[in-house]
Amino acid sequence: MSSEQAGEGRGKAEEQAGQSAQAVKGPSIISYNLRREERPGGMKVRYKIKIETGRKARELDERQAEVIRDLLAWARQHRRGAPGRKETA
Repeated sequence: MSSEQAGEGRGKAEEQAGQSAQAVKGPSIISYNLRREERPGGMKVRYKIKIETGRKARELDERQAEVIRDLLAWARQHRRGAPGRKETA
């Protein structure tokens, strides 16, 4: 990375820091719209992130962990070219 690129990255971080939310207290929703030059194929993209705290956050963490375990188990069973497994067409 050149020093010029490093300077650009630092400037971008400072720009984004000015847009950062303060410490989140309680449940909230953060929305972010991609800038025109960041959009894939010009499509509008918006991220909405819901933040939960306390018991609700713990419940969501447990649910997410369970879903990830299920997905990994499914992926393991459906690997293509797994040893001892016939590929079906």
